[in-house]
Amino acid sequence: MAKYKAPLRDMRFVLNEVFAADQLWASMEATQEVTPDLAEAILEEGAKLTENELFPLNLSGDAEGCRFENGQVFTPKGFKEAYRALAEGGWMGLGGNPEFGGQGMPKMMTVLFEEMLYASNAAFTLYPALNSGAALLLDSHASEEIKAKYLSKLYEGQWIGTMCLTEPHAGTDLGLIRTKAEPNGDGTYTITGNKIWITGGEHDLAENIIHLVLAKLPDAPAGTRGISLFLVPKFKIHEDDSLGEHNLVNCGSIEHKMGIKGSATCVINFDGSQGIMIGEPHRGLAAMFTMMNYERLSIGIQGLGLGEVAYQSAMDFAKERIQSRAPKGPQQPEKAADPILVHPDVRRMALNVRAFNEASRAFASYVGMQLDISKYHADDTQRQHAADLVALLTPVAKAFITDRGFDATVEAQQIYGGSGYCSEWGAEQYVRDARIAQIYEGTNGIQAMDLMGRKIFANGGKFLNIFTSDVRQFLAEQQGQTGMQDWCATLEVELKRLESVTEQVMQMGKENPEEIGAAAVDYLNLFGYVAYAYMWARMVAVAQPKATGAADDFYTSKVKVGQHYLKRILPRTLALEAQIQAGADVLMSLDEQAFYAE
Repeated sequence: MAKYKAPLRDMRFVLNEVFAADQLWASMEATQEVTPDLAEAILEEGAKLTENELFPLNLSGDAEGCRFENGQVFTPKGFKEAYRALAEGGWMGLGGNPEFGGQGMPKMMTVLFEEMLYASNAAFTLYPALNSGAALLLDSHASEEIKAKYLSKLYEGQWIGTMCLTEPHAGTDLGLIRTKAEPNGDGTYTITGNKIWITGGEHDLAENIIHLVLAKLPDAPAGTRGISLFLVPKFKIHEDDSLGEHNLVNCGSIEHKMGIKGSATCVINFDGSQGIMIGEPHRGLAAMFTMMNYERLSIGIQGLGLGEVAYQSAMDFAKERIQSRAPKGPQQPEKAADPILVHPDVRRMALNVRAFNEASRAFASYVGMQLDISKYHADDTQRQHAADLVALLTPVAKAFITDRGFDATVEAQQIYGGSGYCSEWGAEQYVRDARIAQIYEGTNGIQAMDLMGRKIFANGGKFLNIFTSDVRQFLAEQQGQTGMQDWCATLEVELKRLESVTEQVMQMGKENPEEIGAAAVDYLNLFGYVAYAYMWARMVAVAQPKATGAADDFYTSKVKVGQHYLKRILPRTLALEAQIQAGADVLMSLDEQAFYAE
C-alpha cells in the first residue's frame, strides 16, 4: 500500500538552514511577523491535514473519479468534507492578502505546503491551487471594489476560482480564441463561447465558481493583442454578496482522463453569461500571465509531490521485499534472500529518485524566495534582481521539476517489479497523475521555447548572467571549506559549459531561427541539471560540517545523496551539450511528407 509522511525534517533543513528564511523574513516589513515558531506550526498542522484528511482519499478518489449528471459534476466521496476542512482551517488563503482576509504567508511557506497537498492527493489539490492563482490575479489587477467583493470569499473557500483559456481550436496559440465579449453599456459584458480542459470548471465543493475568462471585444485587434480578461461567476452576485440567478455558465461534459481523475476537467459553455472586465481592454493576456506563472510553479510542485510520495511508498515496499542475495554474499543469512536494496541497480533507481526530489524541493523553495524578495523587499535593486531571476527560472521550475517528477514516479514504480503495475500498490496511479504535469499549464516544450527564446535569446543572455553571477558568488564563499573542493570545481566547469552553449545557440539562432526551437528542450534540461547542481552544492555546504558519519545521521545522508547527484547524474550535461551542438538541420532535413504513413 502507498505511504506518505510529510518530509518535515528536509523541509526544515531547506527553509531554515539552506536559505535562512527566518533572517530574510525579518528583514522585510511585510513578513516580519512570520517567526520560526509560526513557520513550524504551519508545517506541523499542514502535515496533519494532508496526511489525515487528504491522503486517505487518494486511492479511492482515483477509483471513483468525478461523475457528470445533467450538467452537474459530483466529486469523489470524501472530497467535500476534505475541502471543508481545508477552508475552515484558513488554508485556502494561506498566501492571500491580509487586507482582505488572507493569511499573508510568504511564498517560501506556501511552496512547502503545496508539496504536501500534491503528494497526499494531487487531483484534489488542483481545486485549491487554481483558486490561489485566481485570487492572486484579482489582487494584482482588479479594482479595489472587485477585490473587496471577491477576495475574502475566495480566501474563505466559500467561492472558488478557475482559469478559462483554451478553446477546441486554440491551445498554445491563444490569439486564435473566438469567445466574444459584447459590452452591455452598464459596465458588464455578455460572454459567449466555449472553453475546454477547464480544471474545476464545475463541481460540488463551493457555493459559487468564479471563472476568469479570456475573450475578445468587438473591436479587438487580431492575435494576442486583442485579448481581454473577464470575471464570470457561475451564479450572479447581488450587492449584499448573496447569490442570485444562474449566470448561463454551463458544463457540457467532463473529460475521461489517464489520471487526476478526482479533478473535474470540464467543457464550459458561456451561453450569453454576464461578466465584468478585469484590467484594461485588450490587455487580458498580460494579466492572465500573473495567474499562469503562479500555476506553472504550482504544477512543478505537483511533480515534486508525486515524486516524493512515490519514493516513500517504494521504500516502504523495499523494506519487506526480499529477492536473491547481495553481490558480496548474504546480508541477512537467516532469511531466504536479502532485501532488494542490497542490489546496486535498485540502489541506482532509489538514489536517482531521492536526489531529484531533494533538489526539486530546494529549487522550488529558491524560486519561492525570489518571489518573496521581488514582492516585499525594500530595495528596488534587490526586487528587480529577484524578478529577473523569477522570469528566467519559472519555465525551468515548471518543466524540469515535472519531467524529473515523472521520471521519479516511473523509477519508483520499477522498484516494485510486477507489483508496481497493479493498482492496489498505488505506484501506477502516481505515474498516471504525474504525466499530465508535463502537458498542462503550457507543455514542457513550450516552457523550453519560452526559456530559450524569450528569457535567453531575446535579451542576449542578460537573465542568465544574473543567475551565473549569483552561483559564482556562492562558489567564492566556499573556497577552502572542507568537502567542497570537488563541488566548486565541477560546478564552475558546468557554468562554463552552460555559458558556452548559450553563446553558440544565440549565434546559430541569428543565422537560422529554427535553431532556437531545435535547441530548446535540451537547453532547458542542461540548465536544469546545472541549477540542481547549485542546489545540491548549497545543501552539501550546510550539511558537510554537521555530518557525524553515523548511519542514521541526516547530514551524512544528505552529503552522500549529493555525491550521487554529482558523480552519476550531473554528467548527463555532456550528452545534452552534444545534442544541442548537432543543430537544427538534423531535425529539419527530412521532408515533411516522409513523416506520414503511405
